[in-house]
Amino acid sequence: MTTTTADVPADQRAFGIDVGGTGIKGGIVDLSTGALIGERLKIATPQPATPAAVAETAAELTRRFEWDGPVGLTLPSVVKDGVALTAANIDKAWIGTDARALFSEALGGRAVRVLNDADAAGLAEYHYGAGKDVSGLVILLTFGTGIGSAIIHDGVLLPNTEFGHMELDGDDAEHSAAASVRDERHLSWDEWTPYVSRFLRKMEDLFWPDLFIAGGGVSRKGHKWIPLLDNRTNVVAATLKNTAGIVGAAMAVAADLPN
Repeated sequence: MTTTTADVPADQRAFGIDVGGTGIKGGIVDLSTGALIGERLKIATPQPATPAAVAETAAELTRRFEWDGPVGLTLPSVVKDGVALTAANIDKAWIGTDARALFSEALGGRAVRVLNDADAAGLAEYHYGAGKDVSGLVILLTFGTGIGSAIIHDGVLLPNTEFGHMELDGDDAEHSAAASVRDERHLSWDEWTPYVSRFLRKMEDLFWPDLFIAGGGVSRKGHKWIPLLDNRTNVVAATLKNTAGIVGAAMAVAADLPN
């Protein structure tokens, strides 16, 4: 049975938008469960993905849902004080853009919260997904074109980590351990996972995590490669899949609001 807005109290509803290189996804989130209320809607990312074009697409998503409240948004960027400092798979014009002010203006002056996309996914997985009920230090790693990361200790996020750029064998770790490398080099799971294991062992030596959560599209096939890893910390596949960014963005904006 599909949950509707009528089934969820207003103070338990929030809206999240996940901005990606190919699609911009949005939905209303039930904060009591982390589930979407109704369907997820995806609009193709405008090309070029300039700040103005992405902001208008975000506004279109809220119009389609008839949502007039605060909005949480992710960007594939380092975001500090609402300002985008990097740009991955979006237009380089984002660098230095006050994303919070831009989105707020595009959405009619309403309150917004902007955060890194992997951070949003990490929050969602920790509270509602594969990291639920795990105490201590949890690290989410999204294996895709590069490697995104989020680190959470007992529910507290340390934002804007870039562990994919950690040095490994003289280069960025994502240049050998990202899922895109497996595709580009036509590697089997057995050939690719040793690179991932080396990356995880280095992470373990630095942070001693209690759990790794593997996200990104490759997590859907986690049963094929996670058992092949030989690092010491437990690794589990992310469970929220394509909704994690939306859910994390909604969580973030809800946390900013007065009680």
